[in-house]
Amino acid sequence: MTQEVKIPTLGESITGGLLASWSVKDGDYVSEGDILYELETDKITSEGTAESSGVIKLLAQEGDEVEVGQAIAEIDDSAEKPNDSPNEKAEGAPIEAQPNVSAQTFPQPPSVQRIAAETGIEPTSVKGSGKDGRVTKADMLTARNKPKEELQESPAPKIAASKPVPVASGGIRRKMTPLRRRIAQRLVEAQQTAAILTTFNEVDMSAVMNLRKQYKDKFTEKYGVKLGFMSFFVKAAVHALESVPHLSSQIEGNEIIDFAERHIGVAVSTPKGLIVPVVRDCDKKSFAEIENDILTYGKKAREGGISIDDLQGGVFTISNGGIFGSMLSTPILNQPQSGILGMHTIQERPVVRNGEIVIRPMMYLALSYDHRLVDGKEAVTFLIKLKEAIEDPSRILFGV
Repeated sequence: MTQEVKIPTLGESITGGLLASWSVKDGDYVSEGDILYELETDKITSEGTAESSGVIKLLAQEGDEVEVGQAIAEIDDSAEKPNDSPNEKAEGAPIEAQPNVSAQTFPQPPSVQRIAAETGIEPTSVKGSGKDGRVTKADMLTARNKPKEELQESPAPKIAASKPVPVASGGIRRKMTPLRRRIAQRLVEAQQTAAILTTFNEVDMSAVMNLRKQYKDKFTEKYGVKLGFMSFFVKAAVHALESVPHLSSQIEGNEIIDFAERHIGVAVSTPKGLIVPVVRDCDKKSFAEIENDILTYGKKAREGGISIDDLQGGVFTISNGGIFGSMLSTPILNQPQSGILGMHTIQERPVVRNGEIVIRPMMYLALSYDHRLVDGKEAVTFLIKLKEAIEDPSRILFGV
């Protein structure tokens, strides 16, 4: 009997993706649970496994655009496993140490290549648990935590490089990834469908920096996570949203949807592009819980482990361009949200305090909002409330 291998449903907003790589070849015998392919969508990268054992017939090629529900392979589960597999040794025959042949002869999935680039670990030095000893993302993550001396030595991989398409200017033409295409699409949609306006202010970071300096060691010792600036801004944003709830509302057709939850999206940069995982119930969480969530999301993003649920449900977004040195920018809305706060780099600047010029660590803030829903007065009120909470963090504690 033939079983179809179909692209599964990955989330309500995902309709398809790019078949990034096959971990098997046409005519291979696969076992139930074997990793068959890697699918790259506009939000996540996922691996597909065999639901039955048998001989596989590929119906799609690497690089093909595939849709949810599409059959990309067939497995003949009536076929018997061959006895002359090169990986099987005759009974009593000596077992010789072999290099990781599959890692040299098969192109590595993007997730494996990404971890290899981040860690410097050659896939050929890792013992693969996939089909025919192929190295999987899980193998690379396991190897990352092992001492280098435990990894086996083997020749450099011989991976066939894809042929770039030359252009007249001397550059190359390459295909946009689904994630990059989706980012481009959403940015254009935001500009075309929302009346985006940006309001600016600046905030004195002295109080937050002094608190952080005073308690960061004890905080890390107690909670096992560093005390960063983002948790202060998340809490301050939640505080400001209490005064301007429309910034967490959304327009749907001719109706306005108001949300009671305070699920805040925190923009995270990845090698493939910007994603916005959501920290949930920030009004109910402590600083430590927020910092831990942000740390977990950052780790998952680097490892390609972000799930659809991690990206959904946000009512407001915070983007910190300051970690890259950005001094000032106008963030674009993360649709269908109505507000996004842009943080920027901290710089010591001369400011006037009580009639005197003093040096203070200052940060520019940029609030972009949908002017169809949020008036200028409300935007300014939000920034003032947030500024007051950052410059006097006790306001967050007492809600004033």
